[in-house]
Amino acid sequence: MAAKDPNLLLVYDIPNDRARTKIADACLDYGLDRIQFSAFLGWLLPTQQEELFLKVKKILGKKSGNIQMFPVCAEDWKKCKRIEQKNEKEDLENEKGKSDEPD
Repeated sequence: MAAKDPNLLLVYDIPNDRARTKIADACLDYGLDRIQFSAFLGWLLPTQQEELFLKVKKILGKKSGNIQMFPVCAEDWKKCKRIEQKNEKEDLENEKGKSDEPD
């Protein structure tokens, strides 16, 4: 079976560590892919989208936060532009710098 184009983007900004982790776990449980620290992308049926939204709303409860779910149609997905690159030398230098920092 061919992979389906994503039809959903979920992003959030949540100060509470525990709530943020639980919401990330819920997104992963629904098969969404993490594309940034607080952004997930994937394909879900409309009923699954509603389920997930209700679940993350319940997890957030009365805590501060901003959760946004954007449906993405196939036509718009095909127009999506992305830049994803890795610079191994830069990544190594950043990791080295972190290990040189005092605790």
